[in-house]
Amino acid sequence: MKKPAGRAAAAVRAAAPPELRLEDAPMSDIVDALAGGQVTATALAKVYLARIAAFDRAGPALNSVRALNPDALALAAKLDGIKPSAGRPLAGVPILVKDNIATSDKQPTTAGSLALEGARAKRDATVVKLLRKAGAVILGKANLTEFANILAIEMPGGYSSLGGQVKNPYAPALMGDHDIPLVSPGGSSAGSAVAVAAGLCAASIGTETSGSLLYPASMNGLVTVKPTVGLISRAGIVPIAHSQDTAGPMTRTVRDAAMLLNVLAAQDPLDPATKRQRRPADYTAGLSRDAMKGARIGVPSDPSDPLNDRFYGKLQSGWAKVMTEAIKVLEDLGAVIVRANIPTRGWLGGPGTGMAVLNRNPLSENKGNPTGAPIVFLYELKYGLNLYLRDWATKTDIKTMADIIAFNAANAERAMRFGQDLFLASDLTKGDLSEREYKSARAMDLLAARTHGMDAYMNQHKLDAVLFPGSSGCVISAKAGYPSVMVPAGFVSGAGDKETPDYSLGVTFAGRAWSEHKLLRLAYAYEQASNMRKPPPGLPAL
Repeated sequence: MKKPAGRAAAAVRAAAPPELRLEDAPMSDIVDALAGGQVTATALAKVYLARIAAFDRAGPALNSVRALNPDALALAAKLDGIKPSAGRPLAGVPILVKDNIATSDKQPTTAGSLALEGARAKRDATVVKLLRKAGAVILGKANLTEFANILAIEMPGGYSSLGGQVKNPYAPALMGDHDIPLVSPGGSSAGSAVAVAAGLCAASIGTETSGSLLYPASMNGLVTVKPTVGLISRAGIVPIAHSQDTAGPMTRTVRDAAMLLNVLAAQDPLDPATKRQRRPADYTAGLSRDAMKGARIGVPSDPSDPLNDRFYGKLQSGWAKVMTEAIKVLEDLGAVIVRANIPTRGWLGGPGTGMAVLNRNPLSENKGNPTGAPIVFLYELKYGLNLYLRDWATKTDIKTMADIIAFNAANAERAMRFGQDLFLASDLTKGDLSEREYKSARAMDLLAARTHGMDAYMNQHKLDAVLFPGSSGCVISAKAGYPSVMVPAGFVSGAGDKETPDYSLGVTFAGRAWSEHKLLRLAYAYEQASNMRKPPPGLPAL
């Protein structure tokens, strides 16, 4: 593996922009302004804090920031005299991190759970340690779907018992007696995404097990990288399933995502998966409008086989229009479009990968019926969460998953609005991953999603990447442990039979393990040619 020394030098350009519009400025422009002395870390932090007060706490009350770092301004002040450089490429840049990522400062790490209110971490998660080393100012913790959406069946994206409901900044209306979003902000990294879209930070860090970076990025007009499992350390992140968990950047541009990946992609003895890591010296190298020329892009859609046209065949008209236009852009850039369905056995998981969980969600129309849930998630959850509570959590009486379940039951009115059926199912496992059904399910996931899925599809058609609408391809890539890059592609409207304002839809470029650099180059070429990102309306400069 190449040493990453000097990898961030290309990210710091000499000339700063003449006018910095922080409500929508790319992180790269912010870095340039800091390097050129046009702005200070303290000034940046103050502006973002003011925007959080105006739009997250008041105004549309987006509720994307669960808690602010009380030391943010003090940290920024210490960086006022330090300009971004190859050694500290993010010096003074305000970053939000999802509230399932441990920080050893005064901020609790709660995963959005009332049971963990006030819980602190014994030390920084590795991703936070790397951000601090790069000079970033940790501005606060972003709200999320509670426990990254593994607590309850049909919990709305962006809801947590401790943090409340995150709203989509493009369409923030809530509906019904239960105040559920008409347009989802995405989940589970909803707060991380909404905060970047609304201009409340320069960039943020989210996490994904299956769609939790890609879905909110698509719904909020952002770029994200869902990395190969093992590219970014998971040490200090409240887990769901170590087979699929990863952290990733939420940004306004592809270049910004590449810059953050330069900082975050590092081997870590606390996470054995990073031992296999392969990465370039600089993810920003080779970002060019010409990168798409000659690339073979798989579009998993074959109109001659409509029953197997899973990813494109049933798109609503608005989505279909966006995807048609996106594919036309790729063709104009010189890409070779290969239309072919992914074989059915590679769609999701293989036999024996799901289990039935009784739906007790009091607000669900399916209450009392069994709901399918991934075996791997439920078995790895208890194992990983108990280890996190033992090794990372402090200043809390909660020591096990069983303690969380008991706390929620004792505080049901506040803590169990949507139930805790998935936790109940997970707690019935042994918690040591010794069960044969778990091992079989994991093997079948890999056989379907990797061997019969992405590998077979890309090998057969000699593909450089696979193009999915929105986050629809998240499951197959996540189960395989493979990377995806999301880029804004256009706007759609409507939710079921209800009219809504326009909101964003992205496209996903997915590929093989450790292909992040190639995917970023392809995504950059598309981004520059399409230029489809637009900030949410109604959130002007202060």
